[in-house]
Amino acid sequence: MLVPNSLPVRVFIVDDEYVIAATLATILKRSGYAATYFTNPFEALARVEADSPDLLISDVVMPEMSGVDLAIHIRAACPRCKILLFSGQAQTANLLRAARDKGHDFALLTKPVHPADLLAEIGSLVENGKANESAVGQIPV
Repeated sequence: MLVPNSLPVRVFIVDDEYVIAATLATILKRSGYAATYFTNPFEALARVEADSPDLLISDVVMPEMSGVDLAIHIRAACPRCKILLFSGQAQTANLLRAARDKGHDFALLTKPVHPADLLAEIGSLVENGKANESAVGQIPV
């Protein structure tokens, strides 16, 4: 997505499942975003200094690091970065509650998410700087 008179919005997508990460990147690239995907959250963190994202989209439950912890680290490095987490796991609520207790508030989408719902939520985050916390979509990507 292009903002008038600016570069495309830089999006980092992090999911330990390659197919999901690559598919989301393809959807976003076709919609005009500069999307880069990672299957390891530490790789995304290593890339932050060189290519600060405008938006992080991350799975919540990953083996190397939770998406909540990743979001906290990226927000510390890039305070203006918008955060959108997504998950199909029941333990997500506990992770988000713990983050909120520490003063962090992140948007959440529930997997599976329909591409149109994902793009609408991203548009809301990018254009308004606001996210509606909700469980959206039941159609697989």
